[in-house]
Amino acid sequence: MDLKGRVAIVTGASRGIGKALASTAASLGINLAIAARQIEPLKETADEIAKKYKVEVLPVECDVTKLEDLENLVNKTKEKYGRIDILINNAGISSQYPFEKQPIEDFEKLAHTNYLGYVRLIRLVINDMIKQKSGAIINMVSGSTLCDPLPRTFIVYSSLKVGLRAFLKGLFWEIRDYGIKVTSLLPGVTDTDLTGKLKNVTEDTSRLMSTEAIENALKFALTVPANVCPLEIAIINQQTPWVAPVIPFKQQHPGK
Repeated sequence: MDLKGRVAIVTGASRGIGKALASTAASLGINLAIAARQIEPLKETADEIAKKYKVEVLPVECDVTKLEDLENLVNKTKEKYGRIDILINNAGISSQYPFEKQPIEDFEKLAHTNYLGYVRLIRLVINDMIKQKSGAIINMVSGSTLCDPLPRTFIVYSSLKVGLRAFLKGLFWEIRDYGIKVTSLLPGVTDTDLTGKLKNVTEDTSRLMSTEAIENALKFALTVPANVCPLEIAIINQQTPWVAPVIPFKQQHPGK
């Protein structure tokens, strides 16, 4: 895929991994529509990326749990650029508790953000990609899906990611004849604003990855030959102790 001038949607793009992935895409000459729930930091990110990489960046306020917001994101992207070549599904939330203590309302939030948000947005862009006979769909899954059994205190979040991973594998086989690539990124615990708010996680920084490794994985997925699709890329820090509860029971998430 000749990337210069192509168009990508990136969700959860105002900070952290999403911002890093949007910047990586822009460094390849890709024009962007970036989405997040809070518009002001999103606008700042858009200005920063546009200025640095000399590409067009459209900020769109979007809550991925709301179908009307996803439709608005797709429509505004097409109105501005006329096409969508790449979708980078990154928006996500986390909730870690022993199952018997986990708030029941968390289940729906996790499902709507980390599973349905991805599936719905893919459904909204897939037909245009089929018509174009090309496209790339990159998805932030989780390194925790590599564990069997799933990490303790993490089972609702991780089981939804397992379902997402299964869906994306099936999607690739279903649409590969249209020239569309589907790639899942499976990262370990990463040093971002999210993990920075978690007690006892950043004390030993050897357990955390920088976003650079994930950026490199994205770049690889987008720049392989046209007849190659990296179906899954696992990016795991060797010091991540998945067998222990890496993330404590109680936590304060940014913006929560």
